[in-house]
Amino acid sequence: MKVVIVEDEQLAADALAVIVKRLRPQTEILSKIGSVEEAVQWFNLYQAPDLIFCDIHLSDGNSFEIFRQVTINCPVIFTTAYNQYAIEAFKVNSIDYLLKPIKPEDVALALKKYESQQRPVPQDMSQLQQVKSRFLVKQGQVIKTIPVEDVSYFWAEDGVVFLFTRQGKRFIINYTLDQLEEQLDKTVYFRANRQLIVHIHAVQEVHSYFKGRLTLQLHPALDKEVIISRSKASEFKLWLDM
Repeated sequence: MKVVIVEDEQLAADALAVIVKRLRPQTEILSKIGSVEEAVQWFNLYQAPDLIFCDIHLSDGNSFEIFRQVTINCPVIFTTAYNQYAIEAFKVNSIDYLLKPIKPEDVALALKKYESQQRPVPQDMSQLQQVKSRFLVKQGQVIKTIPVEDVSYFWAEDGVVFLFTRQGKRFIINYTLDQLEEQLDKTVYFRANRQLIVHIHAVQEVHSYFKGRLTLQLHPALDKEVIISRSKASEFKLWLDM
């Protein structure tokens, strides 16, 4: 998915980009645009993206002026601190209207609305991507299932992925972390690094580490150092605050 963000506050634009990338990691942010004039120039020069996030009050005027000057046919999600523009917003391809401060859960719902309008309805249930609800594990000669809500984290080591429960039990599962990341609810699970996917309830403490990194204290405790890189630290903090 290719996205353009029209927002005149740089910090707000950056924060929104982080939220979108966290929710949809494959998203490409084509541009962050801060004014009506710049937006008109951009949309005259380049092909429209798949989706636009657009603030209404920009540094040089109202963003509806963009749509009066340029024909834009892609969907738009408006972001604003004011609620009086909703009717006008829905006249210009708007699929949602988010009030500031923007919350990750609101963006998640808006993206789902966008995606539901873009994809064809599956012909059968087998075509629907399912969020994982339980895991099949083996304990000795016994095969059992563990509900996903009982999983504290997944840890990968030497090519093996372990599932750790809230009770501190450990099981080997036949998934890679990449596969798990696609099947788990991203509002409660976070890919901390190449070795760990952690559930929100397992994060006991977060400590600042040198060079902008973070370290985590988990429950149940893991006898490994858990470090979140500087590049992921902001994304992790946003996830904690969802």
